[in-house]
Amino acid sequence: MSTPPQAVQVPAHLVKELRERTGAGFSDCRAALVESGADVEKAIDILRKKGQAAAAKKAQRQASEGLVGHYIHAGGKIGVLVEVNCESDFVARTDDFKDLIKDIAMHIAAADPKFVRKEDVTPEAFEKEKEIYRAQAAATGKPAPVVEKIVEGKMAKFYEEVCLLDQPFVKEPGISIHQLIASKVGKLGENISVRRFARFKVGDVGETIAISNPAQEEKAE
Repeated sequence: MSTPPQAVQVPAHLVKELRERTGAGFSDCRAALVESGADVEKAIDILRKKGQAAAAKKAQRQASEGLVGHYIHAGGKIGVLVEVNCESDFVARTDDFKDLIKDIAMHIAAADPKFVRKEDVTPEAFEKEKEIYRAQAAATGKPAPVVEKIVEGKMAKFYEEVCLLDQPFVKEPGISIHQLIASKVGKLGENISVRRFARFKVGDVGETIAISNPAQEEKAE
């Protein structure tokens, strides 16, 4: 017989730990721990799902404020500029928002994404990558139907490899950058979106400059 949620005893130290790990408010943390049966890991998942749900509701709001952040890595060999938008100057100046920008800029330096969102990937870039995968698979000598299945499998991973929002967060691979942003939306109560970024690496020919299409604002799901 399962224990009724209201009967679950939540030690104060677990609430404190959950707040430190997620940044969520006291009441939200306690409710998540009650719902999870005082399991911190499950409570974190509950808070993330609620954060993503909150983000989805706020995704239609205009985000015209924000900040430009930067990150310099490897002794000045890699540099990143990123613009992250929110709805108000007040939120833009909070430590939580500034920390988010730092994390995103650091991630871009490490993961080298080529686009902000999957909607920003051009048909030309998609088809070019698909042809490369097809040629690689065909070189194995496998039958055409097998080659196509291999290509489909590789393309399923394509967005995760090249799109910032779909990439696993380098500091916490269990969540994507999209989910990281959604958790901040849930906490700060405003829509947050990555507008554009630029990544430079000493010695590279060219640089990565990605701009999200303003006609298709990202939506946290």
